[in-house]
Parts: sequence; C-alpha cells; structure tokens
Amino acid sequence: MTIENREQVVEIYQRLNEEKPVLVVLSGPSGVGKDATLELMKRRDLPFHFVVTATTRPRRPNEADGVDYHFVSVGEFAEMIDAGELLEYAVVYGDYKGIPKKHVRDALASGKDVVLRIDVQGAATIRSLIPNAVTIFLAAESEEKLIQRLRERKTESPDNLKMRFATARQEMGRLNEFNYVVVNREDELDKTVDQVISIIHAEKCRVDWTPVVL
Repeated sequence: MTIENREQVVEIYQRLNEEKPVLVVLSGPSGVGKDATLELMKRRDLPFHFVVTATTRPRRPNEADGVDYHFVSVGEFAEMIDAGELLEYAVVYGDYKGIPKKHVRDALASGKDVVLRIDVQGAATIRSLIPNAVTIFLAAESEEKLIQRLRERKTESPDNLKMRFATARQEMGRLNEFNYVVVNREDELDKTVDQVISIIHAEKCRVDWTPVVL
C-alpha cells in the first residue's frame, strides 16, 4: 500500500466516524397526522431536535406556546422577517408560519438531526434553499380517510373545511416532489414512526452524504 493510499484510508475512516446530522422535512396535507407523528417520536425520547414553527395563527385550547408553535402577533412576525431570522415563511390559510433559522443552525452544529414540520408550500421553499434536505410526505390511506380526520377535529368552520379539502387535493398532486412518502394508516401510528426513523437512519448512512449549509 502506498503512502497516498494509506492517507486515503485514514481519511475514509475519519469520515465514517464523523457525526452526520440530517435536516428532515415532514410535510403533507392538513389532518394527515404530522403532529401525532412528531409527538410519538418525542415520547420515544429520540435524539432529534424538533424545530418549533412560529405562527400568527390563534392558539387552540389544547396547544402550548413554545411546544406546539411559537404563537406571535403579525407585528412580531414582521420583525422576524426584517431581521432575517426565518429560514422560510409562508401564508397558510390566512396566517403566517415560519421556521426560526437560529434553532436549525445551532442544532445541526451540535451534531443533532433536525426535524421540521411544515406545510407542502414551505417544503418546496426548503428544497430550493437546501437541496440535500430529506423530504418526507405523510399521506392518509385515502382521501375519504383524510376528510374524515379533518371533520373529526372540529376546529374549522364549514367554509374553512372546504378550503382544507381543496388544498389537500392540490398538495397530493405534489407528492412526487418529495424524496419519500409514508402512509399514516389509521391506528398504525407506531408503524408510521418506525418508517420515518428508518428513513433518517438510512440517510445518515449514505455514501454521498453532505453537510447542510445554511
């Protein structure tokens, strides 16, 4: 073995032992189970950093500020935009939502995998900014099941429900823009989480893994 080859082997082994954090985007139509999937991942005490989205949407009774979302006023959100504090932001059903950039950067620098829960529109923005982000589309087993879940939430007016149904159909048409699709079937949340975790582990083992740069 030549000295050059020895050096190459040493470099390969160094790369094998490096932390390889990935940025994961979990997206899909409203009502598909993104929140439930993330909640179960958290309960399993996995070493991921879950970024909390900032939103101007009113807080629902079962939600906690800083846990489900960072609930801010429109004025506060505008200040975050002006200061360049958001990785991406969009208007979703009339409310602003955005990802705080600092939280993502700090977690990746510490070697942690970062999981973002964002809508399909926001996922497209992340893909354009970070081509090596791992994008996962969460889908229901059928349109009928998705509509049933949205109705059972009882958080929307009839007009808003119609808008969510129409938006969900449009979002399903963008499924092929994602790296992976996971079907979140009713009463099979554990299986859904297992599949998401398997995708993350596989991505960390890619030979062509590259670090995320923000």
